[in-house]
Amino acid sequence: MNRLRNRLILVFLAATIVPLIVTVAIMTSLLERSLSYATIDELDRLSKSLEQIGREYYQQARQDLREDAREGKLPYQTYSAGNRAEWPPEVTGFFESGEGERFALSGSQSDHLDYLVQHGDEIWVYSRPLGNMQMERLTTEYREAREVVELARARDLRRGFTITLIVLVATVWVVSFVWLIYVANRMSQPILQLTSGLEELASGNLLTRIDIQRNDELGRAINAFNHTAIELRQSRDRLVYLTQIASWQALARKTAHELKNSLTPIRLTVEEIAARQPESERPFMEQAVEIVIDEIKTLERRVSAFSDFSSEPALRPSQLDINGLVEERVSFLKPGHADIAYELELDHDLPLALADRDHVKGTLTNLLENAAEAAGSGGRVLSRTYAVNGTVCVEVHDSGPGLSEEASRTLFEPTITFKKSGMGLGLSIARKNVLLCGGDLTLIDGRLGGAGFRVVLPRA
Repeated sequence: MNRLRNRLILVFLAATIVPLIVTVAIMTSLLERSLSYATIDELDRLSKSLEQIGREYYQQARQDLREDAREGKLPYQTYSAGNRAEWPPEVTGFFESGEGERFALSGSQSDHLDYLVQHGDEIWVYSRPLGNMQMERLTTEYREAREVVELARARDLRRGFTITLIVLVATVWVVSFVWLIYVANRMSQPILQLTSGLEELASGNLLTRIDIQRNDELGRAINAFNHTAIELRQSRDRLVYLTQIASWQALARKTAHELKNSLTPIRLTVEEIAARQPESERPFMEQAVEIVIDEIKTLERRVSAFSDFSSEPALRPSQLDINGLVEERVSFLKPGHADIAYELELDHDLPLALADRDHVKGTLTNLLENAAEAAGSGGRVLSRTYAVNGTVCVEVHDSGPGLSEEASRTLFEPTITFKKSGMGLGLSIARKNVLLCGGDLTLIDGRLGGAGFRVVLPRA
């Protein structure tokens, strides 16, 4: 699953949809604020105030005209039913409406206020000038003021929209730029660390590790880098060990050859000296010769061990049932160590390993023999198998005293010993054989209180 691609898609969606939503919200807010602060509001208030003043003046004029007419202070014009055909349209309309009274504007500039009152079949009309207050002109000016207000409001709307758009674009650009920097930094930082780690690795520092926990493609690349660094270090250590083994093998071959050349004439000469001794000194001489020959045989066994160590048997890898091989070796060694308790923890789903059968058998024999000797009488030896990371593993643990720190450092280096039970080359040969099979033999913490060894073999 391409998580990096999906993340980029989500980033793109977040960078487009989210700003769009924010744009609408900001545009609405700024537009309202722009219109609320526009000068058109003042003009709007003035026009409405003008309308209110005109209405109040007109109402007051009507009230004054009505009161003066009722008190008889004003003259009036009478329209009788007999000459109805000569009535003006305003009077006719009033008469036909059936109303008791009505106010109407008259004059060329609507500068007179008429008060029409019905008295039986007659219509009385009172009239009074409005002075300088021309209602038609006032109405026209109010209408023009409202038109100006609407026009200005439209202009302020465009201005508010323009300001909103500019502010919005600038804000979205800045936010998107900051977000881009954050995303770029988050994506580039691991790549920079990976590049730096590769440079360190190329310079020979195999201890380089990148400590970043991620669960995407970059995280898998970093894990692969760390795994590669570990593998390179292990491969280097194996190569160094095999190189050392090769040097020791060359030295062993030369030493074995020189010792053979010297031991053979020494043995023959000592036997000849013993044969030529007089009868009276023969018992002492035979005893001395026996001691010398026995030591020579011991030296010859060491020389033979050196020869075996320096040899390079052909490698014949095949698919191996490790569980069966471990059970076979334990059964083979049990009679020789009847007082040792052998324990098995075998993975019954263990896959087959790919290695040389003789090499693996010799390695297991050596480890089990060493474990039995270290555990001693009444001790325990544990053998366990399992699979991990594409490899097949075998562990051998003993309940012995364990190994000192100094012994652990030189454990796999070839040495020569004059103990009757060993030559000092077993573990170095065992590790060399496992390395040649593509695996490794390492010292681990013992589970029974003593030493522990792990054999790692490639999976078939």
